[in-house]
Amino acid sequence: MKNISSREIALLAGLASLSAVVQLIHLGYQSPQWGMWIDVVAVSWIMAFFLFGIRASLIVSLLGALIITLFAPDTWLGASMKWVATFPMYGSLFAYMKIAKKEIADYKKISNLFIPLILGILVRGLMVLPLNYFYAIPIWTGMTTVQAISAIPWYIIFGFNAVQAVLDVVLAWVVVFRFRIARFASWQ
Repeated sequence: MKNISSREIALLAGLASLSAVVQLIHLGYQSPQWGMWIDVVAVSWIMAFFLFGIRASLIVSLLGALIITLFAPDTWLGASMKWVATFPMYGSLFAYMKIAKKEIADYKKISNLFIPLILGILVRGLMVLPLNYFYAIPIWTGMTTVQAISAIPWYIIFGFNAVQAVLDVVLAWVVVFRFRIARFASWQ
C-alpha cells in the first residue's frame, strides 16, 4: 500500500467536508409521503473513488459520515444508513475493475459504468431492505418491523435507492471526467 501524500489528504478532507456541507444544508429532495431523501451527500464519496481508488472512498465516506454525525447528532441514523447504502456502489466499481482487469482511467468511458452500476444497485437493494425494515424505520418512526413492511412497500425503498445510486455514480462521473477534475487524480 502506498502512502497518502499531503496533497491527497487535503483533497480527501475537502471531499469529506463537501459531503457534510451538503448534508447540513440538506441539498436534495425529500418524498413527502415516505420521508426518504434523494440527495448529493455521497457524490463526493464516489468522486474519491474515481480520483484515488477504493481506500480513498472508504476514508472520505467514513470521515463524511462521522462529521455528519458530530455536527447534526439527530442524523447519526441517516449517516450510518447512507454509509451502508453507498459502500456497494464504490465497492462494485472496485470489484468490476479488478475482475475485468481494468484501471480507474477506463471509467472515462461511461459505458464501463453499466455493469458495476447494475451490480451495485442489486447489492445495495439487498442490503438496505432488511436494514430499513429491522433497523432504520423502527428507530426513526417507532414502528415495528411488521408495521414498517406493511406501511412502506419494498419496491419504494428499492426504487429510491436505485435512483440515489444512479445519481451518486453518474453525477460523480460527470464532475470527475466531464469537468476534468480527473487531472488531480493519483492515477494521472
